[in-house]
Amino acid sequence: MSEDSDGRQRFTGKTALITGGARGIGRECALALAREGADLVLLDRCANPATTLYEGSSRDDLTRTQEEVQGLGRHALTIQADVTREAELRVAVSEALGRLGRIDILLCSAGIFTWGRLWELTEEQWDETIDVNLKGVWLTMKALVPRMIERRYGRIVVVSSTAGVRGWPGMAHYVASKHGVIGLVRSLALEVGEYGVTVNAVCPTRVPTEMVTYPAYYEHECGPGATLDDLAKATRADQVLPVDFVPATAIANAVAWLASDEAAYVTGTALPIDAGELLV
Repeated sequence: MSEDSDGRQRFTGKTALITGGARGIGRECALALAREGADLVLLDRCANPATTLYEGSSRDDLTRTQEEVQGLGRHALTIQADVTREAELRVAVSEALGRLGRIDILLCSAGIFTWGRLWELTEEQWDETIDVNLKGVWLTMKALVPRMIERRYGRIVVVSSTAGVRGWPGMAHYVASKHGVIGLVRSLALEVGEYGVTVNAVCPTRVPTEMVTYPAYYEHECGPGATLDDLAKATRADQVLPVDFVPATAIANAVAWLASDEAAYVTGTALPIDAGELLV
């Protein structure tokens, strides 16, 4: 269990709302915060996106995360809601505040990934990616930020990507969405700083979650018949540090720091957790 230098857990008495909390990076962040004393609101759509080639999260995934948080002795409220629907988010935030009283930390982790060259993308691919990855972050912030302003306290962290700070071929819509959320982070940081609210992003490289660990993605990146091992080798070649993948726990550690009072003077940043990918 991670504790600060005084032996106290950093999130005792605090509550965090996590979108995309059923699995992947969102799940690991939930567990990291819970281990240090936070109570959780786990929000997830629990449905298959229309355009992805991998399956979306399920109610069972959300329940599993809830049970693991509860196993750490923390409260975990689960809410099924679509981050692209403002009305659903408003109801979700109202329920969370009614049950837990306040939200100190917001982690926007909900996201999807598809690929295709710009001129080959369908309008449906473009719209769904921008809606989930960018609009969904805006709407989640919009639903919760006024409450943080009222309390003059808040920690907001958004999961962007290394694709949020550089271009990548074959994924212009995803790159645009992840660049966009960094723009949101920087703009909101300027708007809410006077109220004691910090806003930051993390920018992971490939993380071995359900978003990339499936055969169609291996073949897209490495050619016909490619395997997870082939993807790991390709990933290692793109990085400075000699690792195959950056684990989701590493992203969770960075999120926990940005959400803690140790990072009280950090706002408007986009922190790479990329094993040096952006240096190559």
